[in-house]
Amino acid sequence: MGRPPTTLRAAGIATLAAAALAMTPLASTAPAAAFVNGNTAAECVTPQQNSSARGGWGPDHEEMTAWDVARVESQSKKLLEQKRAEGKYVPQGALAAATIPTYVHVMAGSNGHGNVTDAQIAAQIDVLNKTFGGQESSQAANTGFTFTLAGVDRFFNDNWHKDKSSSKYRSQTRQGGMNALNIWLVDFSYLGIATFPWSGNSAIDGVRVHWDSLPGGGIANYNLGETGTHEVGHWLGLYHTFQGGCTSTNDEVADTPAQSSSTNGCPAGRDSCSLPGLDPIHNYMDYSYDSCYNQFTAGQSQRMSNMWTAYRA
Repeated sequence: MGRPPTTLRAAGIATLAAAALAMTPLASTAPAAAFVNGNTAAECVTPQQNSSARGGWGPDHEEMTAWDVARVESQSKKLLEQKRAEGKYVPQGALAAATIPTYVHVMAGSNGHGNVTDAQIAAQIDVLNKTFGGQESSQAANTGFTFTLAGVDRFFNDNWHKDKSSSKYRSQTRQGGMNALNIWLVDFSYLGIATFPWSGNSAIDGVRVHWDSLPGGGIANYNLGETGTHEVGHWLGLYHTFQGGCTSTNDEVADTPAQSSSTNGCPAGRDSCSLPGLDPIHNYMDYSYDSCYNQFTAGQSQRMSNMWTAYRA
């Protein structure tokens, strides 16, 4: 059983990828929590069908203001400065080059629905290594991040399968520190949801991905495992490529051309913004089909490296 073809890729949990993040003041070396309209939140989610970003059905998240972005960037800069003083700073142009232990939690139904195979899980890890390794295009950056499967557990619980009591089940099952990626495979009305590195809540840190989006899954156009790539991009600190709209700051990455809105499908030559460059429809952080994706940019690679150093190293 899969989501309808119009299911959308990560947007904001009434926020992010353009979420209104207002960071709390920096306190020592601990990352502050993120807030959206006064409520703790730092997750980027894939909205339901008929949401905007796919087909122009109206906004699917709150706009992230320049002030909100500035707060995130300011805190991250301060943390990087602290890490530099500790000898952990990665020089500009260099990569963090971390190997990320990855724990996969299969949240199946009591009848076994959603109980993906070990082969599918291995294929998903292969996709992460291929995409973050820059292996899908000669234009793609090798981010320096690699992923190794550290463990798989399986639960047969109808509530958890449907992503109910998600904070509880994540806090009970999450493994490793902030440098460990936890992936929960569930059946919900999204393709994926990810916490950002500055979320400040280590108990539920990680990504939730629709089980049927893994390689060999049944969601048309979104079953090559690249929902996982997109969500892990958020987990490593990337916004959507359309985050800032048609602005020079855009997604805080200089080499992703600005775009006014998200992409649906794989429309070659799409140019939604008057600023230089065609829309980055092949970028993993747009909303394109899995088959359209093939790259992170060098700038995105540097940002992920910086965010890793600031929040996860």
